[in-house]
Amino acid sequence: MVTLRNLKIKTSTCKRIVKELRSYEKEVEKEAAKTADMKEKGADPYDLKQQENVLAESRMMVPDCHKRLETALADLKATLAELKEANEQGAEIGEAESTIAEVEAVVKPTEE
Repeated sequence: MVTLRNLKIKTSTCKRIVKELRSYEKEVEKEAAKTADMKEKGADPYDLKQQENVLAESRMMVPDCHKRLETALADLKATLAELKEANEQGAEIGEAESTIAEVEAVVKPTEE
């Protein structure tokens, strides 16, 4: 049986993954700038290769995070639908709906 507590946990999970995704995106920007700077300054080829590996690892985390976010969003929507069918009431439902809107805004641009 689905409860408001489950809904709250799933809402928090979505929020955490969005935060994580934004963090990875910032990290990719930072590492790309660092790599470009190293290339510009003619850094040691070994150091440059290591930096490119760091950048590649950071870039790999973004699609993984998107997949986890899409899964968590689907789970949250299903839980919310079950609770609405059962005519549950609570602040958690409003919070879940606003989180769904926020997550959809993050997920949609990448699907286009």
